[in-house]
Amino acid sequence: MSQYFEVHPKNPQARLLKQAVQLLEKGGVLAVPTDSSYALVCHLDDKSAVERLRRIRGVDDKHHLTLLCRDLSELASYARVDNRQYRLLKLGTPGPYTFILEASKEVPRRVSHPSRKTIGLRVPEHRALQELLALHGAPLLASTLIPPGEEEPLNDPQQIRERLPELAAVIDAGACSLEPTSVIDLTPMGSGEEPEVIRSGRGPLAALGL
Repeated sequence: MSQYFEVHPKNPQARLLKQAVQLLEKGGVLAVPTDSSYALVCHLDDKSAVERLRRIRGVDDKHHLTLLCRDLSELASYARVDNRQYRLLKLGTPGPYTFILEASKEVPRRVSHPSRKTIGLRVPEHRALQELLALHGAPLLASTLIPPGEEEPLNDPQQIRERLPELAAVIDAGACSLEPTSVIDLTPMGSGEEPEVIRSGRGPLAALGL
């Protein structure tokens, strides 16, 4: 059975989050709260952990995984960003948006899209997750916690623990939204075109002028 860390959503206990970070560093896959829905996360540089995350999620290497970053400066070091893209990123971070960008050399090839060499990036606005990222000291690789063959993300931490015993831990900070992030592909902007909305989710598109 997974370890279970019940933390305050606004004032998360650092002691518990440090234990969660230790599990990430040992290759564990965790369920964590975000400002959209619960997500699966693992260490970016751990090949076996990434494979385990994909297996739990039921997706192959063509499915865009997302890097959760602490802030926009960290995001920019993992993606190639021009001035137009950066202005749009500033409007949507932190918040429930996932941006698809060309991956930089800092991103291991095995986690970027195999043919497009792109990666999803986001800066979440959730205190417990922000604290976890700060203690980890680097971005985490993530995917929305939607079980294979289902369309809705899991939202009850106890249910997540019962249904996914292979997780190293579940961080319970209360219920999250059932609505996933809005996903916007910014790569067309690199050739002077407009960004493409891949999924309209919790993040309002009007806030980005889309």
